[in-house]
Amino acid sequence: MSFDQRAKTWDASMRRQALATAVANAIKEKIALNNSMRLLDMGAGTGLLTRRILPHVQSITAVDTSKGMLEELKKIEGAIETYQSDILSYTPSEPFDGIISSMTLHHIEDTNGLFKHLLKLLKPNGFIAIADLAPEDGTFHTHGNEGVFHFGFEESTLKRLAETNGFINSDYQIIHTIEKENNRSYDIFLFTAIKPSST
Repeated sequence: MSFDQRAKTWDASMRRQALATAVANAIKEKIALNNSMRLLDMGAGTGLLTRRILPHVQSITAVDTSKGMLEELKKIEGAIETYQSDILSYTPSEPFDGIISSMTLHHIEDTNGLFKHLLKLLKPNGFIAIADLAPEDGTFHTHGNEGVFHFGFEESTLKRLAETNGFINSDYQIIHTIEKENNRSYDIFLFTAIKPSST
C-alpha cells in the first residue's frame, strides 16, 4: 500500500504520535528554536512533526513526494508551505535556518548526495536535526521493504557523511524506542549538525 493510500489513516497510530512527540521534544532540547526561524521539514508526511515544531518558529516549508500525505498536512493551520517534490530535486528561492526530518532518511538511496544538498539548503550556522532508525535487521517495516534503502544508520556513518560534506558539530543520540507487535524493539536516534558560518 502506497503512502498516498495510507495518508488518511496515518495519524491514527498512537505509535506514530508518540514518536513525533519524542522527536519534537528532542529537537527542542538540542536546538534553540526561535520565532524568527524558517525551517524545512524533509519528508514531512502528514505533518506529525511539523505541527509540533511550528509553534516555536516563524514558518515551516513541508516537502514530501506523496500528494496524499501533503493533502492531510494542509489541514494544519499556520505558516506552512507545502511542496510535492523529491528532496534532492527541491531548490527553494532562499535558504533555511534549519532542516528537520523524522523517519525519512532510510527511504533516500543517495545519502551522500543528500547531505551535500542539505548543506546548500541552509544559511550559514543553519542546522539539521534528523531522526531515524538505529541499525536494525530489516524487520521494522510491517508492509515490506519496498522503497527502503537502509536498515538504520550507525553513528559513525552519519558523522562521516556530515563531515565529508562540510557540516560541523555533529551529534547522535538515541531518543526513543518503538515497541512493535513482533515483540521487537527499535531505537530511534536524533542526528544534528551545523553548517559553518563560512564554507
